[in-house]
Amino acid sequence: MSKETLVKSIREIPDFPVPGILFYDVTTLFKKPEALQELSDTLYEMYKDKGVTKVVGIESRGFIMGSILATRLGAGFVPIRKPGKLPAETIEESYSKEYGTDTIQMHKDAIGEEDVVLLHDDLLATGGTMAAACKLVGQLKPKKMMVNFIIELKELDGRAAFSDEIEVKSVLEL
Repeated sequence: MSKETLVKSIREIPDFPVPGILFYDVTTLFKKPEALQELSDTLYEMYKDKGVTKVVGIESRGFIMGSILATRLGAGFVPIRKPGKLPAETIEESYSKEYGTDTIQMHKDAIGEEDVVLLHDDLLATGGTMAAACKLVGQLKPKKMMVNFIIELKELDGRAAFSDEIEVKSVLEL
């Protein structure tokens, strides 16, 4: 399977979640075994030698490949969620995004200073959600942070939201 085949497998939904937004639905990739395996293999090859100890997935689509990647890398998995969804003591970060504001939370004890952290989500648009996730993880002072997306919307220049210290990679660029 090629990256072109993966791109063709992505469903586009206009005006979701609000008018004017073109939503790229990666669940169509997840439901095809060969596409899911291709994504898993590609992500594993990208990070197998990076010493990742924790993979952080952003609610909710980031949980899917984030968990798979954590398992393949022999790393732990840490969820970042919307407020009120995590049962223990949390830290949080609020941010603006292209169609409103939001807040994300993570367990306060999820990451240590010796961790090498890979943050994963499905899509890089303007970078607001992941930049907030990096600030959130950064509060716990890990040794290193890297960021990964399945899809990057190049025309929105979301990479500008991250410092040069954070390696940002995408599987697909649209």
